[in-house]
Parts: sequence; structure tokens; C-alpha cells
Amino acid sequence: MTAKNNSEKKPESKNDKYDENVVDENMKSKEPKSDIKDEKIAELTETVQRLQAEFDNYRKRVEKDFTLSRKSQSQDLIIKLLPILDTFEIALKSMNSCDEKLLKGVKMIYAQFYSTLESEGLRPIDAHGKKFDPHYHEVMLQEINNSVEEETVLEELQKGYMFHDRVVRYSKVKISKK
Repeated sequence: MTAKNNSEKKPESKNDKYDENVVDENMKSKEPKSDIKDEKIAELTETVQRLQAEFDNYRKRVEKDFTLSRKSQSQDLIIKLLPILDTFEIALKSMNSCDEKLLKGVKMIYAQFYSTLESEGLRPIDAHGKKFDPHYHEVMLQEINNSVEEETVLEELQKGYMFHDRVVRYSKVKISKK
């Protein structure tokens, strides 16, 4: 047992203190490695966050471009359909002496066609009796009229339309002048 006790108990020497110093130096050298790792982790985390933000911005930009492209294509189709809408309106005005069933059928087709265009974002520009606005109206004729204020729309010669927030066709109007 004494041998065992002797082996457990080490005599203190100068080498033991040196060994503690070596251990302390090793611990100090590990701290900078840990700092370097932490800096690298922080740098990589920042890079990943930046890439995620850039990708998110890219995704939003592509969605916006797609939406604008789709809206532009819809607008082009709406513009091509406006003459058909005009023809329907002319036909309805001139069908006074026609068969009632035929007139009712044409009115139903017109109503369905018009409501479809409205559901896509088309809406007429209200012009009659309004003050002339160059953002919505195009003057085709002027008439002297003292009973209304100058530049009031007296007659709408051709309906104007807006598609969402954009004018797709200006109202062609006759306005008053003094």
C-alpha cells in the first residue's frame, strides 16, 4: 500500500510548475483559435443572411415583373376588344324596330361581355357634364354654349375607358366655349 500511496503522491519539482505554465500557454493559444472560429462563423452567417435577402429581393422583383407583364398583356387584349364593345353599343341603339327576342338576346350577350371586361379591370370614363380634363378627354369639337361653364363636356362622341389605373382610350368629346 505504501507504494501505491507514493505513486499517487507526486513530489513537487520545478518541472511540475513548468508543466502548469505549458498548460496555461496551451489554453491561451486555444482562445485565439476559438475567436477565429467565432469570427469565421459570424462572417459566414452574415454572408448567408445577405444571400437570403438578395434572393428574397430577386424573387419579389420577378413576381412584380411577371404581374406587370400579365397586366400589360391583359391591357393589350382589352384594347383590341374595345371596338367590339363599341359595335355592340351601336347595334343596340339601332335595333329599335327589331324582334324583341333578338334584341333581348343581343342585350344579354352585350351585358355578359361587358361584365367580363369589368371583372378584368375595365371601367368607363364618366365624361358627360364634367369639366374637360386632358388626362381623360380628347376634344374633337367645340360649341358655343352660354348656358354651361366653359370647357364643360356637352357630348361624348366615343366612350373612353380605364384599365385599372391607366387610361386605355380617351373619351372623345365635344366641349362648350364662350
